[in-house]
Amino acid sequence: MTTKETIDGYFDSLKRGNGWQSFLAGDMTFTSYTSPVKQLHGKDAYLESTKRFYGSIQSMQVRDVLVDGNRAVALTHYNLGGPNGPFTSDVAEVFEVKDGKIGSFGIYFDSAPFPK
Repeated sequence: MTTKETIDGYFDSLKRGNGWQSFLAGDMTFTSYTSPVKQLHGKDAYLESTKRFYGSIQSMQVRDVLVDGNRAVALTHYNLGGPNGPFTSDVAEVFEVKDGKIGSFGIYFDSAPFPK
């Protein structure tokens, strides 16, 4: 599977709400570059830490994907449900793919709209 196929498959599954987890490598590394920077190692740690975010996705749109070899950057827009009502978030998502799985995943976003 190519990098583009992997990333497209991940986002297609995410839009459907199921199966996106299968695109993550077991030994993946995740980094949130929003202050303070947070890094997680391993698929299980990532899934546990982000279940609230994934559970709040009402819809999402991929605005653009740029691929260079085994690396990709996606610009995405999320509509999220929060305890104080719905809100939106634009995110830059940076991926490195190895053997058809996402091995590293970093995100950049404005944290201001997120509930505290």
